[in-house]
Amino acid sequence: MRILEVQNVNKRFGGLQALNNVNLNVNKGDVHAIIGPNGAGKSTLLNCFVGRLEPDTGSVMFDGQSLLGKKPHQINQTGVSRVFQTPEIFTDLTVLENVMIPAFAKRDGAYKLNPFARVAQESEIRDAAEEVLRDLGMADKRNQIASEMSRGDKRRLEMAMCLVQEPKLLLLDEPTAGMSRSDTNNTIDLLKHIGETRGITKVVIEHDMHVVFSLADTISVLAQGTVIVEDKPENIKGHPKVREAYLGEAQV
Repeated sequence: MRILEVQNVNKRFGGLQALNNVNLNVNKGDVHAIIGPNGAGKSTLLNCFVGRLEPDTGSVMFDGQSLLGKKPHQINQTGVSRVFQTPEIFTDLTVLENVMIPAFAKRDGAYKLNPFARVAQESEIRDAAEEVLRDLGMADKRNQIASEMSRGDKRRLEMAMCLVQEPKLLLLDEPTAGMSRSDTNNTIDLLKHIGETRGITKVVIEHDMHVVFSLADTISVLAQGTVIVEDKPENIKGHPKVREAYLGEAQV
């Protein structure tokens, strides 16, 4: 069953055709990877999913409803969460406080200027945040200040902030960027755990082919804003167009 359907999406910036008639389908529960070199249109496409950009033409349907014309917070309320290349966390707050804030936002419908003053009084919000931290193996870090964490732990925290909102679709933009191999492997294990325990559909933009082929059920390859191949990982690895244009011989 398809949960995300992208049809004939085009986006131009002046003389640059960033997305050219892009079609892409993501099945419920799958991990769908989007790969390609810098400038291929990957992040532009992701921004069209979350309300940061509006396509010039085409449609983006999530769980039966259009995402076009919605602001980012409205799309978040439909069940779409995003993990950015650089973890977006509240660095001066504790791990637990970080996770409580988006839990409150989901319940209340929008972020407030000073949400934590109210969140602290909500025991059910605290319980939800504690449960996610336990699930992600971060319960012992609940009182740690976020700025003091490693990059890998900051990424894990950002995922906890997404998961506490109970999303149906998780968008991950270069989730292992700048990580050591050890942190990268831990992130792969975390994403597999999320898939096994929560069944959340994931769309992953990633340059690291080790990550892509470890996780993906389906891969779309972009070239100059166009999807040139969409197939299973085992077919992508040896596809002549992919090998010639982007990957060389993929190392996994």
